[in-house]
Amino acid sequence: MTAIKDPENTLIIETTKGKVVIEMRPDLAPGHVAHIKKLAREGFYDGIVFHRVLPKFMAQTGCPKGSGTGGSSYPNLKAEFSKEPHVRGTASMARSSMPNSANSQFFICFDDAGFLDNQYTVWGKVIEGMENVDKIKTGEPVQNPDKMLSVKVAADVK
Repeated sequence: MTAIKDPENTLIIETTKGKVVIEMRPDLAPGHVAHIKKLAREGFYDGIVFHRVLPKFMAQTGCPKGSGTGGSSYPNLKAEFSKEPHVRGTASMARSSMPNSANSQFFICFDDAGFLDNQYTVWGKVIEGMENVDKIKTGEPVQNPDKMLSVKVAADVK
């Protein structure tokens, strides 16, 4: 088990493949981290599927419709692009072609994806359980997809 340095900025995701722990980066994307924590604390992410999973690229989740077409009831977020690279384990926000369109969907990179750098908001990095991310069923759309059973801020886990 990896030591959690900052429980208020650590996300614990229980998936159908096992636990994934993401260290969130409010220094890079304070608005996005605050939004993800709010959604997690409301139970928004619990039960949501990984709807788009591309081998050697990324696993995307966070759509309440399970199709990549939905978001939360909150307004979209202003982009918080940074120089942080998209590498294996990076957690970053999905969006449409409009830079300020991220809402609840995010993805975890399986591999380096430098072509996304400075165009998508990086908000965290997997610090434990990347082997479980690797096991998530692939497809677009995914047939009988894996899901996030629960998403909690570590500070709230007793």
